[in-house]
Amino acid sequence: MMHLLWEIEKLLRRSDVAPTRFGRDAVGDPRFVFDLRRGREPRDRTVERVRAYLEEAVQ
Repeated sequence: MMHLLWEIEKLLRRSDVAPTRFGRDAVGDPRFVFDLRRGREPRDRTVERVRAYLEEAVQ
């Protein structure tokens, strides 16, 4: 799961988006990024949603 967090952190730095905004927009949870940083293991469906959001954000 560290790879997912790495991808998120990269997007946050590149786009200057706040972690709370990313979490709210990607999965409806403003604490999502903070929880990942503390070791949260998201469900497979949540990972799919985040990856889809990241794909959309890159384009």
